[in-house]
Amino acid sequence: MTVPSMFIQKSLKFKLSAMSMATRTHSRRLLVPGFYNLQSYSFLARKGVSFAAFSPVSIVLMRHRNVSSIAAATSFPSSSFSFPYTYQRSLGYGRFAYDEYPSEEESDREFSSSSKQQGDSTPDNVEEWRWKLTMLMRNKGEQEVVSRDKKDRRDFDQLSTLATRMGLHSGRYEKVVVFSKLPLPNYRSDLDEKRPQREVMLPIGLQRRVESHLRAHLSRKATTEHDTFLTSSAARNLSLDGLYEPESSTQNVIAETIVRRRSLQMQDKQKDWQESPEGQKMQEFRRSLPSYKERNKLLNVVSQNQVVVVSGETGCGKTTQLPQYILESEIDAARGAACSIICTQPRRISAIAVSERVAAERGEKIGESVGYKVRLEGMRGRDTRLLFCTTGILLRRLLVDRNLKGVTHVIVDEIHERGMNEDFLLIVLKDLLPRRPELRLILMSATLNADLFSSFFGGAPMIHIPGFTYPVRSHFLENILEMTGYRLTPYNQIDNYGQEKMWKMQKQAVRKRKTQIASAVEEALVAADYKEHNYRIQESLSCWNPDSVGFNLIEHVLCHICRNERPGAVLVFMTGWDDINSLKNQLQAHPLFGDPSRVLLLACHGSMASAEQKLIFERPEDGVRKIVLATNMAETSITINDVVYVVDCGKAKETSYDAINNTPCLLPSWISKASARQRKGRAGRVQPGECFHLYPRCVYDVFADYQLPELLRTPLQSLCLQIKSLQLGSISDFLSKALQPPEPLSVQNAIQYLKIIGALDENENLTVLGRNLSMLPVEPKLGKMLIYGAIFNCLDPIMTIVAGLSVRDPFLMPFDKKDLAESAKAQFSARDYSDHLCLVRAYDGWKDAEKERSGYEYCWKNFLSAQTLRAIDSLRKQFFYLLKDTGLIESEESCNSLSGDEHIIRAVICAGLFPAVSFVVNKEKSILLKTMEDGAVLLHSNSVNAQESKIPFPWLVFNEKVKVNAVFLRDSTGVSDSAVLLFGGNISRGELDGHMKMLDGYLEFFMKPELADTYLRLNSELNEFVQKKLLKKKLDIQSYNDLLSAVGLLVSQDKCEGRFVFGRQISASPKKKSKETRDLGSGGDNAKSHLQTLLVRAGHQPPTYKSTQLKNNRFRSTVVFNGLDFVGQPCGSKKEAEQDAAGEALRWFTGESQSSQETIDYMSTLLKKSKKKQQTIATRWR
Repeated sequence: MTVPSMFIQKSLKFKLSAMSMATRTHSRRLLVPGFYNLQSYSFLARKGVSFAAFSPVSIVLMRHRNVSSIAAATSFPSSSFSFPYTYQRSLGYGRFAYDEYPSEEESDREFSSSSKQQGDSTPDNVEEWRWKLTMLMRNKGEQEVVSRDKKDRRDFDQLSTLATRMGLHSGRYEKVVVFSKLPLPNYRSDLDEKRPQREVMLPIGLQRRVESHLRAHLSRKATTEHDTFLTSSAARNLSLDGLYEPESSTQNVIAETIVRRRSLQMQDKQKDWQESPEGQKMQEFRRSLPSYKERNKLLNVVSQNQVVVVSGETGCGKTTQLPQYILESEIDAARGAACSIICTQPRRISAIAVSERVAAERGEKIGESVGYKVRLEGMRGRDTRLLFCTTGILLRRLLVDRNLKGVTHVIVDEIHERGMNEDFLLIVLKDLLPRRPELRLILMSATLNADLFSSFFGGAPMIHIPGFTYPVRSHFLENILEMTGYRLTPYNQIDNYGQEKMWKMQKQAVRKRKTQIASAVEEALVAADYKEHNYRIQESLSCWNPDSVGFNLIEHVLCHICRNERPGAVLVFMTGWDDINSLKNQLQAHPLFGDPSRVLLLACHGSMASAEQKLIFERPEDGVRKIVLATNMAETSITINDVVYVVDCGKAKETSYDAINNTPCLLPSWISKASARQRKGRAGRVQPGECFHLYPRCVYDVFADYQLPELLRTPLQSLCLQIKSLQLGSISDFLSKALQPPEPLSVQNAIQYLKIIGALDENENLTVLGRNLSMLPVEPKLGKMLIYGAIFNCLDPIMTIVAGLSVRDPFLMPFDKKDLAESAKAQFSARDYSDHLCLVRAYDGWKDAEKERSGYEYCWKNFLSAQTLRAIDSLRKQFFYLLKDTGLIESEESCNSLSGDEHIIRAVICAGLFPAVSFVVNKEKSILLKTMEDGAVLLHSNSVNAQESKIPFPWLVFNEKVKVNAVFLRDSTGVSDSAVLLFGGNISRGELDGHMKMLDGYLEFFMKPELADTYLRLNSELNEFVQKKLLKKKLDIQSYNDLLSAVGLLVSQDKCEGRFVFGRQISASPKKKSKETRDLGSGGDNAKSHLQTLLVRAGHQPPTYKSTQLKNNRFRSTVVFNGLDFVGQPCGSKKEAEQDAAGEALRWFTGESQSSQETIDYMSTLLKKSKKKQQTIATRWR
């Protein structure tokens, strides 16, 4: 007898006798789903382990979402024998258990077959899991334990508590519970039994035409000479002209005498201004600022140290004066022409306002010795020596000039805000300083943890400038209620955002106060004691809702200020544009605030045009009180000189990033104590002021001292792209140098995203597309959409879409006219199932109306924001010039030949927004949507697709999702299978012919093998075409007409005739199996006859089959013989289900090994022998 035969004989003896006796002993049927490993049983048999006392064994093999490790969990009742840890660790299994349960009802049905298992008591089950979790913690090779047992779902709360005490994480996913060493996401696509899979179908005529164009393209390609790709060194030298105007290079080539002459001219001009009457008056004002007393000390420290840390209180003049001191000292020393100072600001309005102020103090027009540069806008000249710019502009300068050649001083202001660009810039500058020993770096902030920054730069000297502000009196909520007599109730604190934002109002409802409030604040409220206040105030404070901004309370406070306080402007800090806009509408309906002769109501937000933002600095007429509604951008840098009163809601809209679920959220959160002090300081610039904090003192006491750095709470895609474009080495290594490095999972998520969109290759090197994306000052996904729009000649609508996604939604939804607003928006949607195309139509209509000078009438009629449309128009122009500077386009006409082709536009939208994609499964009364990170999602009420009962596209791509109680897709566009397969990214072949996968198998497609080959080749050729076009901007695309024709045919004539299927199991490719294995173990046509032959030869009765129809019109069958049950996979017919069940039984017999007629003969013999010995074995085991 051969060795394999002996192995099979011994194993089957053990298998059949043990399983049969286990059935008799427990008087119940034993489910054998078909994934036991023969080698593991043989291993345990050699160790003498008895299975007679074991209950049915449930083993699960899982992949963790972010970890390649596998976890095996073995479930036993409390009375069972616990075999040693080393045995459990050695168990190996070859299939996924969750493949066995494609529907909820089947999972419950199969578990219910074991009544004792269902009825195990909770204490016993908890004790059993205590052992399992202990084994998990000891085994370094395992990451998680997964169970489908119904009793484990029943006891999940107790088991979760146990896991938490042991330092483990737990999660429940429908019919599955998971216990893991790592934090678990909210959704696991690998555990989703109802994740749809797509069957793709095309008309045969369309397929033949596409194949014909593809063959013609390949033939032409084979006969023409291939374009030579740029070498990596040449590619690195791609021009970035136009992205940033480089500093004047004349100082590098002109004679030293000319530099000297210019310096003397600047010296004379400065002296003339200082001696003029206006100049002397300005000098007198500047000497009154606290920073002037520190002038000489500052200049000495800066000249003697490469890095200086400066902190200054509000009103000290550091932002406007310190850069001037440096410039004036250089000019006085006749080095003015060789001096170049760059001062960064976190916001564009700050850069513009400060530069204008400094130019005025120097008696110049902006653009002479002082200028500014913000994104796509600037004022600077040949003689500009002090440039104020946003941090992003300096980073873009580093793209073309890594050593900042010619720059003598870099000043980074408002460093306390810890923005992502600021932290990134500090790392870059720290690496640059050793190469530029003459460069001086000054870090400035109003409120600064100076020690942290000083130690980061090796103990840099620190200077503090005392501020000058008038005293400001603080009033917290308890004081405000006492002062104004206002009473809080559960019903007057719900902020009115209008009916289209009902979800915001519902979040503020009574008993939902814990949704966003931090635990420390919550505990402070519980512990607070207001006994010193009267009963009415105590009652109001007990009703205070921390989740609301407090529109009604703000209105009441403003009324109190306007009627009872002295003149002076009011600055109200809000969280974002929605709050500002909604409160402004509410105030304008008030008789006092709606009267322009008494109140000037203004807004200040970062996305507003610069001209509109400047209105907040102008003083109103006498008798008119100015009220400015602003975000936290008004905390620093910008100063509204006439502000006397500040109303502080205590919150700011802040981006938070959940790396585990890969989900960013822009939500209001509590500010820090530093921010609260900054807000308060805004009221004391010109006279004593008042600050009204709309939260209790006890809440302020538990605020964090400083804000969490943006690097730790935002997605890092753009930052990682900048790191690679600056050639700073490994992304992870570079970010580890940060003041406070981000968590590794956030970095890995960003890298993976850049790989998916094609910006990085598998080795994390910048691709040609990534290099071009780094040149565009927008998010990578929006930059990719612009590039594809230019390449595929539909740039005009794509620029509108990208600009619209960069600013606010222009569609307005007034509370009292919601139906009319929705009707107007529906006209633009034209039932094309796209929010983005709806935006394009609205903008195009506005442009036509503007030509006829009826733009405001058009906006009023269609409920559109004229301000937002103007912002979109401005951004469009800037995008066009950017793309023109990169060489992708030459003229407006040359890149818009397909701007009227809706299908091409959809495909380009898909190229930009992918992998933000959702399944669309139309049901009778609803639409099922699922994304890779969130599982089931909903459509936002403002989306045009939310009004549709059916969506005839299988996919929706989206830009933004909002997480409240559920996840909502704010904007979306329906796209076809062909758009996803061609423009979505890389495709890989699956295990079967005609099976294709995307996103590491999350998206699965099934189709005819020939069609799959066509899609694969087209996808590859299309990516190659885009790469060549980016490398060679002047590439003649005439030679690609056949390729583009094939792509155009697919995206325009794909009618989405395919369907979604559920629970389709992917087995190994038939090519990898022998004929014997297919016949015997794969559920083929011969499986039933093979099984019956095997049993009859062994002297058993023929097997019986029990079939059940599932909800999805599929069948599952169970084959029963010799007291054993074998369950098959769901199949399309009853006959196929029986064949599959028989195949499961045969696979169990053979242990997935190759089988032949000789094997069947051996198994028949063993069955006969085991039948005779069953009683003897049972007696022995008892």
